[in-house]
Amino acid sequence: MTTSKNSPLNETKLKATKIAASQEEGTVWSAEERAAMHERAKELKAVGRGKSTADAEADVLAKIAEMPEPDQSMARWLHEQIKAQVPDLSPKTWYGMPAYAKDGKIVCFFQSSAKFKVRYSTLGFNEAANLDEGVFWPVAYAVKALTATEKEKIIDLVKRAAS
Repeated sequence: MTTSKNSPLNETKLKATKIAASQEEGTVWSAEERAAMHERAKELKAVGRGKSTADAEADVLAKIAEMPEPDQSMARWLHEQIKAQVPDLSPKTWYGMPAYAKDGKIVCFFQSSAKFKVRYSTLGFNEAANLDEGVFWPVAYAVKALTATEKEKIIDLVKRAAS
């Protein structure tokens, strides 16, 4: 069987060759993504050694302290609000980000815009979050600033996610 120069089969082979070449060069994951995976491995090892809740919260606060402004202020506000208003959630780091878990499962997390060098921070929700609305609902929100309106919406979302 012969294939023409522009056939889908040849295009697929070309894409596979480019992917393999980029993997050999180590460019599949960005430096930031590799660092996040390394942090996750450290987190899992710490859990295996029986890390305490106080240690987990100290790790979250340390990650928040590393963030540049305005991300640091937003993450600090979120941490304080979750701790005060949604005590069912326990703080822990997740891929080096502040995250909040219920029954050991991550419900929500805050990703600093600086972490992956993007233009906005992210408030994300995982599968354990109780946010289902029919067959379609958002699981992440871009956050550039916190006004009174956004603060209210975020607390409502987190409370609902933890319910």
